[in-house]
Amino acid sequence: MALDLCLVRHAVACGRDPERWPDDGRRPLTPRGERGFRAAARGLARLLPGGGASLLLSSPYERAWRTAQILAEETACPAPVPLDALLPGAGAEEAAAALAGRAGAGAVVAVGHRPSLHLLAAYLLTGRENGARLRIKKGGAVRIRFEGPPQPGAGELRWLLTPGLLRSLA
Repeated sequence: MALDLCLVRHAVACGRDPERWPDDGRRPLTPRGERGFRAAARGLARLLPGGGASLLLSSPYERAWRTAQILAEETACPAPVPLDALLPGAGAEEAAAALAGRAGAGAVVAVGHRPSLHLLAAYLLTGRENGARLRIKKGGAVRIRFEGPPQPGAGELRWLLTPGLLRSLA
């Protein structure tokens, strides 16, 4: 039972500003970030199996959640489902365990943050959070394939793309 996992880093968000957003989880995408990611999402749809995924998971933070909503609007992905294991600072083990229960989904897209998403990708590919240095740009994506349930070190890197490359595919 194979699983295609696409990890997407949230699009460009407003800068940290404790006066405007005392709760960093409420910090939104910039208008430019939304526009740019909308095009990147259309490019991503060309690369995902069937133009989307059977499951779209997202950190509940505003910037990731809005990125996931745009994915649902521009691809064949369903509405996002919140997953706390994708929050900033969540451990790779916790996120991997949450994903393992979704092995039968076929194709899953998960939207999150740096550094958690980078550590998760490294963990799934090598079995260690620091086993690889991956850089997922804001609005970029990495696709990892598993021949069975997503387990540490069992993933195969299919591609890692910048938002600019995704936009060019649109």
